[in-house]
Amino acid sequence: MLLYMSNSASEAQSTPLHSVSVAGVVVREDGKLLTIRRADNGAWELPGGVLELEETPEAGVQREVWEETGIHVEVDELTGVYKNTTRGIVALVFRCKPVGGEERTSGESTAVTWFTPEEVAESMSEVYSIRLLDALDGAGPHVRSHDGKRLTSAR
Repeated sequence: MLLYMSNSASEAQSTPLHSVSVAGVVVREDGKLLTIRRADNGAWELPGGVLELEETPEAGVQREVWEETGIHVEVDELTGVYKNTTRGIVALVFRCKPVGGEERTSGESTAVTWFTPEEVAESMSEVYSIRLLDALDGAGPHVRSHDGKRLTSAR
């Protein structure tokens, strides 16, 4: 009989811990992109958050976008995978289209608005604006890493 035992507590501690988040790049017919101003830090970002254990990534995107903005979406496709190497967060970003609802803020957002791609580039930090701009270029899915402030790798 073959038995496998892990007898080292340090093995468990050396295993990297990651969380998975999802975000939606919601593109309106006129090309404008849905953005939120976060309640915790005032930064402009795309709507999204932590994927719940029982959720599919697509269902998580639909839930997060609706919770933060009041907009219901249809998920089109995965456009990028982004890893924050400092915080251990892997974000799956999906291009979506709005299918109903009305813009409203939430406990996580103090403003909800539609930006042009140019406004996205001007208003957001590079590590977040690139996610929206990647979703528009049709060359995805992109795979990128960053340290929370700047991109450290790209494909």
